[in-house]
Amino acid sequence: MLTKRSLFGLALSLGVLASACSGSDDQTVDSSTTTNSTTTTQSEGVEEVSETDVPAEAELANPDFPLTIDSAGGTWTLESPPERIVSLSPTATEILFAVGAGDQVVAVDTYSYYPAEAPVTDLSGFDPNVEAVVEFAPDLVVLANDANDLVAALSALDIPVLVSPAPADIEGGYATMAEIGIAAGRADETAEAIADLRSEIDQAFAAAPDTSIRVYHELDDTYFSASSFGFIGAVYAAMGAVNIADEADTDQFGFPQLTEEYIVQADPQLIVITDQVSYTAEDVLARPGWDGIDAVAKGNVVVVNADIASRWGPRLPQFIEAIASAMSGVQVNS
Repeated sequence: MLTKRSLFGLALSLGVLASACSGSDDQTVDSSTTTNSTTTTQSEGVEEVSETDVPAEAELANPDFPLTIDSAGGTWTLESPPERIVSLSPTATEILFAVGAGDQVVAVDTYSYYPAEAPVTDLSGFDPNVEAVVEFAPDLVVLANDANDLVAALSALDIPVLVSPAPADIEGGYATMAEIGIAAGRADETAEAIADLRSEIDQAFAAAPDTSIRVYHELDDTYFSASSFGFIGAVYAAMGAVNIADEADTDQFGFPQLTEEYIVQADPQLIVITDQVSYTAEDVLARPGWDGIDAVAKGNVVVVNADIASRWGPRLPQFIEAIASAMSGVQVNS
């Protein structure tokens, strides 16, 4: 049985063990049944495992059930792979389908509309309702955060919960992906998916320019930004860019709120906005007092897909490629 630390060791190891992993288990799941067939128990006092107790590679590739998972959702023992997963996290949804657990997912939240085959419902991850979640008879619920004390409500009903917040950087994203895939009982497929994603990300970075241009990634019109202390900003940092939000992010939260004065003084050479804000690149170019900003003066304001930019997961290489293309078009004065 894997405890928290051995599970974390497995998560970190999966990215390099893909070559040791064989094909996946042919797992058939009847997603139409409403019977919770996965026996679970909430564990207390799970013994700590030292780093030297992490299982050998053969065991890491195929962890056995019962399997203990430990997150902010509590410590749970899954007696068998979950067959009825409810995901209230768009990131988790994309990961579950990427690692071959799509047939086990019976419901996802209203924003989990990728991939197209995801069973979208009116469930909310921001304002979740325990009764609505329970209607799907889940044997595992995956959350990004514990809104409305959902964890306590589900725990009282003996429903396992995995809380999987956004990672702080790209390497943390691989561990997040591994944790979700392992909990779904898809270790082999997860190892392969991580290896493939790591290769795609490495190739995307290798093709990107290594430049020290100043970047401002704007999240909304109140000037919240993405600093290098989150995985979005980690993309810019990996390319050698200077993130103007870093100095303002004194608590390293990852998403500091800037001011117009700060932005103008920082003089970014590239401004990035998303396609889900209520304004356009042209609106940014027309902001009063911003004409002295290098990015505005030279028209270097680009729009990226908000979902791809905000979700760590299988589509991250597309975000890297979009930013690389934008940075390649920035002319830096010598």
